Amino acid sequence: MALQTWIEGEVATPHGLSGSTTFALDLVHLVASLRQADTRGRRFDGQGRGGHLSDHDDWMCVCFEKSEGLLDVARLRDLWTRFRALPSAGPVVMTHRDLIPANLLVQGGRLVGVLDGGSFGPADPSLDLVVAWHLLDRERRATFRCALQAEDLWWKRGVAWAFQQAMGLVWYYHRTNPAMSALGRSTISRILDDPDI
Repeated sequence: MALQTWIEGEVATPHGLSGSTTFALDLVHLVASLRQADTRGRRFDGQGRGGHLSDHDDWMCVCFEKSEGLLDVARLRDLWTRFRALPSAGPVVMTHRDLIPANLLVQGGRLVGVLDGGSFGPADPSLDLVVAWHLLDRERRATFRCALQAEDLWWKRGVAWAFQQAMGLVWYYHRTNPAMSALGRSTISRILDDPDI
């Protein structure tokens, strides 16, 4: 573990700043800044999220099986069937690759720090859009999308990556880490409640 800089702040939560336009724009600035880094010709390394959605079919089957009794699995399976068929979103960009609340520090209603950047690397340009689904309400997600100029395919794939991540959180952490499990539920609820999904 390496500590680069000590920054005063608290870990972000799914609902703490979900209604803050200022925070949403801070997240836009973060994602845009990450994307500006040069990939130096590198490609996605094939590890974890950030490549082809359909590569995660086996994992999602496990998630659906383990989520019986916890979630509306039939509805969620149908959603994954649509998500996994989305085409590629274009050339890779540099991404954090795990923009969940636990990896963001806030103070005074602003984003002040980013944690766990060890996986920073080239991946699907939609991947870091998960942050909007983990942290923002519907109105602030619209602000985020507009300010980032996320085209329709990018946005849909961002939802798909958020869904893929959230499905694993709910059952995997159900007994061991209730906060992480609750994050998964919150993200899935936001996705299911969005009329454009």
